Amino acid sequence: MNLYQKHILPKLLNFTMQRSEMEKHRPDIVGQASGVVLEVGFGSGLNLPYYKNVSKLYALDPSRELYDIAKDRVEKALFTTEHLEASAENIPLASGTIDCVVSTWSLCSIPNPEIALGEIFRVLKSGGRFMFIEHGKSPIIFVGKIQKLFTPISKCVAGGCHMDRDIEKMIKNAGFEIQKLEKFQQKFKPLAFMYKGVAAVKK
Repeated sequence: MNLYQKHILPKLLNFTMQRSEMEKHRPDIVGQASGVVLEVGFGSGLNLPYYKNVSKLYALDPSRELYDIAKDRVEKALFTTEHLEASAENIPLASGTIDCVVSTWSLCSIPNPEIALGEIFRVLKSGGRFMFIEHGKSPIIFVGKIQKLFTPISKCVAGGCHMDRDIEKMIKNAGFEIQKLEKFQQKFKPLAFMYKGVAAVKK
């Protein structure tokens, strides 16, 4: 891990992920989670104020630096939070033990998202739900080509962020049944195409 990734990027992500156009979507996704919850890509804990019916939260993120930023938010939470300093491609939890998984703008930066989604599917109970909002590949062909062109740059400066992943396809291929899905263009950002929804595990 270089100097930028260790000291600059965590603070930059904490700042940029608090933008109003992102914050307005958090309550819809996070507020649906209940019971024992796993958050993939916990980051600096920006989702914490929006959890309502959580008995325990597993905060999975390989970045110790981001979790350190989150500590004040963690202390204010009304439920237990346990940091899992691990990759989403190898979640250190037993199969079928989680009620809900939450992911907000995280699948873009995971090196092997297909493996990660398989792990999310594995740890969820039968009937468990996966709530997500992600940005990914635009259905507009020209925009999709531009996203592909810019992805090598975003990977370098934004913690491995891929702009051109087909989020809906990846979730379906992992075995999930998508119950609700909204797809929309983020205002004033032609390269930011959003996927927001809920998927369920049918085992």
